[in-house]
Amino acid sequence: MNQIVSRDIWLEASRALLAREKEATRLRDRLNAERRALPWVKVDAAYDFDTPTGRKSLGDLFDGRSQLIVYHFMLGPDWDAGCPGCSFLADHLDGTLTHLNHHDVTLVAVSRAPLEKIEAYRQRMGWYFPWVSSSGSDFKFDFHVSFRDSDLSGDKIDYNFTAIDAANGNDELPGLSAFFRDEGGTVYHTYSSYARGPEDLIGTLMILDRAPKGRNETSTMDFVRRHDEYEQTPAAGSCCHG
Repeated sequence: MNQIVSRDIWLEASRALLAREKEATRLRDRLNAERRALPWVKVDAAYDFDTPTGRKSLGDLFDGRSQLIVYHFMLGPDWDAGCPGCSFLADHLDGTLTHLNHHDVTLVAVSRAPLEKIEAYRQRMGWYFPWVSSSGSDFKFDFHVSFRDSDLSGDKIDYNFTAIDAANGNDELPGLSAFFRDEGGTVYHTYSSYARGPEDLIGTLMILDRAPKGRNETSTMDFVRRHDEYEQTPAAGSCCHG
């Protein structure tokens, strides 16, 4: 139970917090500027994806726009369902599409699962955002969000710009990548974020951060279920497996 005080004392504490919130907002603005100022890397590899309208290249995924955001959705080839954490984030995407598209940005989710498995899970969840399969492509391996058995059998894997213990890894891990396509069709990798990096996309968490009990969790997003499973008994084990 928090301390109970008078309105005047509450206002004094709230003004002090507001100063810190403004400081955090200004820091976020500076970080956003630094993110936009990052150098770019030309994408030389040819990546192809299975989509509901046929096989497409990475450049095709831009859908005529100059900017592409890829959410690396954790749904492996042999998984029965998508990661609950990725599904939680994905619940927030459909409402953004019109706004992003009219601001020259295309958003696409990419998984290694075959397209038919992606489509089945999309229908179950009721989502509409573009979602394609990188099956047969090294795309997700090259962007360090998918790992082969040979990777996980070693000591370390490269994730979140550092070498982490392979024992703490998984065949699929979350992430987000941004790309730019110039008028000549050349594609550049501009940014990637992993682990909790894409957390700001999850509006529910931002609301919970302002609720009296906050996220009320003992480990990161341990309360999260797929949105059609909240009346069911939570499954044991990692949140990353269906």
